[in-house]
Amino acid sequence: MTSKTGPKGLSRRQLLLRASAAGASFVIGSGFIAAKDAAWASETAALKPETFATLVQMARDIYPHDRIGDEFYVIAVKGYDDPASAEDIEAGIEALDAAARGKGHASYLDTGWERDRVDILRGMEESAFFQTIRGGLVTGLYNQKAVWPVFGYEGESYSKGGYIDRGFDDINWI
Repeated sequence: MTSKTGPKGLSRRQLLLRASAAGASFVIGSGFIAAKDAAWASETAALKPETFATLVQMARDIYPHDRIGDEFYVIAVKGYDDPASAEDIEAGIEALDAAARGKGHASYLDTGWERDRVDILRGMEESAFFQTIRGGLVTGLYNQKAVWPVFGYEGESYSKGGYIDRGFDDINWI
C-alpha cells in the first residue's frame, strides 16, 4: 500500500504519530483535522480547521454522550463547513474563544475541563450563534441511524406494521 504525502513530505500516518507523541488533542493541518487517537479525520472546505475542531468540541459539550464517538459529532457539524455560513461560524467561534480568554484560557478548545467549557457556553447560550449550533445539532446528531441503537431507538415503525405489535408495551423501566 502506498501512502500519500502532504506538502511537506509527511504521510497522514506520520503526522498523526508525531502529533500523538506531542500530546496534541487534535491534529490540525492545511485543510484537514484529525483526532489525536486517529478515531476520525475530516477535511474542511470553507472553515479553518481550528474552527471545525472547536465546533466538534462544542457539539460534544452541548450534547454530551460518553457512548457516542467523536466521529458522529463530526458528521453533525459537517454541515456548517459551508461557504454560505462560514463567515458567521468563524465569527461565532471567535466570540467563543474571546469568552474563553476572558476566563483565563488560551481558547475554547484549549480549555481543559468540561465544566469550564460548559460555563463558557452558558455565558453564550442566548446568542444567535449558540442557538443556531444547538438547534442544528438536534437533527445533525440524533438523525444518524448509527447512533439510534445507543439510545434503544429502533427507527420508524410504520413500514414494519407500527409499534402496537412490535413491543409497544415492553417498557420495563417504569
